Amino acid sequence: MTRKSLQLGRAVEWPKTPDQAKLDRVPNPQRDTNYLVRFTAPEFTSLCPVTGQPDFAHLVIDYVPGPWLLESKSLKLYVASFRNHGAFHEDCTVAIGKRITAEIKPKWLRIGGYWYPRGGIPIDVFWQSGKLPKGMWIPDQGVAPYRGRG
Repeated sequence: MTRKSLQLGRAVEWPKTPDQAKLDRVPNPQRDTNYLVRFTAPEFTSLCPVTGQPDFAHLVIDYVPGPWLLESKSLKLYVASFRNHGAFHEDCTVAIGKRITAEIKPKWLRIGGYWYPRGGIPIDVFWQSGKLPKGMWIPDQGVAPYRGRG
């Protein structure tokens, strides 16, 4: 992948939908070393597909890179593309995990979607892919069980 094709370092339009969003990857210079990368999106928003009301979540994405790293600006644009996208909590969380996995082919990935209450019930959604390499230390995702989430 040439640098010119990356969204990093240049102005790009915000994608209107998750399908239009491009996820960029860059070569992993430490591909022979197992280590953890964590992205946190504490202000994720999407729309309820039934009511059109906004839904809010705290997303935590952990992965052990393989040959590729996920470029963070492209992730920010991808996550923002859900702002006007109608989907259930489970679909948003799992779709994000699957899309990232398809793009960067990590050794292991997990995503935790900690959704704020709708109708008085918070929903937490977890998905993972791959096999955790032996001996990896994986910290807690650090999102407290629901007590106001803040």
